[in-house]
Amino acid sequence: MLTRTKLKTEDRQAELVQVALVLAAQKSPVEITTGDLAQAVGITQGAVFRHFESKEAIWLAALDWAHQALIGRLQQAAQAKQADALQALRAVFMAHIDFVQEYPGVPRLVFQELQHAKPTPLKGKVQGLMADYRTLVSGLLAQAHEDALTAADVDHKSAVVLFMGAVQGLVVQSLVTGSLKDMAKLAPAVFNIYEAGLLAPSTPEARKRK
Repeated sequence: MLTRTKLKTEDRQAELVQVALVLAAQKSPVEITTGDLAQAVGITQGAVFRHFESKEAIWLAALDWAHQALIGRLQQAAQAKQADALQALRAVFMAHIDFVQEYPGVPRLVFQELQHAKPTPLKGKVQGLMADYRTLVSGLLAQAHEDALTAADVDHKSAVVLFMGAVQGLVVQSLVTGSLKDMAKLAPAVFNIYEAGLLAPSTPEARKRK
């Protein structure tokens, strides 16, 4: 018999979102049912629908949470006491890796939604997250360029794409191999390679960072 304490709607919604992301780390979000969520939380399946009108609504809420949590963590990393914009960029890179280690269900959900060829509400949420991510990285790269930390001929848009691709590559590899530890071990070296491509080889700054 279920004996879970009755929670306020917003508290139960938050609990269901977190459980959904935990389960998403274990299997494809497509395969997760409201029955799975109910069982994991310890409520009836009917109770799930008292808090969310559909399973899609749960995933929408999960993406809203992921958006706020990830971007907030990355902004905090960027704004911490860093010596310069490139160090802030490194901090953002590592903070994202740490986030994925803590919430591996988030990238599984994101990658699933990006596979849809046609627009969907969930895909729109993912695109909004990616847009804010690009804005953050682009701002740091612009600051690094303004401070003459990067080579003059670095293509700004390509550098943003490469940054995001480096993170995504590490994440995909970790999901394929099932080893989050390897992702964390490789991340510093991967960023070193990325950073080396931004620096002018002959500048004192580049020599100092070697």
